[in-house]
Amino acid sequence: MKRIFIPATFILILILAAPAASQARVPRGKRPRVLIIGDSISMGYTPYVQRIFRGTAVVRHHRGNAGPTARGLEDIEKWLGRKKWAAIHFNWGLWDMYGWKHEGHDQTPETYERNLDTLVARLKQTGAVLIWATTTPACPEAEEESGLIIGPKGEAEYLDAAARVMKKHGVQINDLHALIKPVQPKYARGENDVHYTKDGYKLMAGQVADSIRKALNLSGPSTE
Repeated sequence: MKRIFIPATFILILILAAPAASQARVPRGKRPRVLIIGDSISMGYTPYVQRIFRGTAVVRHHRGNAGPTARGLEDIEKWLGRKKWAAIHFNWGLWDMYGWKHEGHDQTPETYERNLDTLVARLKQTGAVLIWATTTPACPEAEEESGLIIGPKGEAEYLDAAARVMKKHGVQINDLHALIKPVQPKYARGENDVHYTKDGYKLMAGQVADSIRKALNLSGPSTE
């Protein structure tokens, strides 16, 4: 019998491609639509979430930065648009704490809680599964643009306010704060910066993807 020679490089390509091939792709028209709402932190992890769900779900981030809850109240209808969303993963928090760009809105935790309550009530009307991402940690030093230091007590007031709203409305929680807090020094761009490195955003993306997958009962390997 004549032997057929298969180059080793071809075998290697097949092996590397096997995991991707084993994940069934969903027909384009049947892929669930997921909206991510948030500030620059969410803009940092969204591209990696989109890669994770490539071929299985349509993941979108609204145009621009969600900023404070005051901006959310102004622009939420535009961000939601007319399309049907299967899940909405959302956050507001850092802008309400730091008040960047002198927007002049009321930054108190009480106003933040009231605004969040209004926003969540509107999001519930979409019929989408809602997932609240807890606000990532404030930076330990004076933030480079605002010059403010948000201490543990002040930060806790905003976290607790959001927790009360989500409990009231029965919203699922993706605890990004708990994920990042222990490793903040490793992934933060600096002690005076609330933003993160590429590896930090990849870490967040894994947990965001898992929260969406579980909320929608999507198949696929866990990123944990």
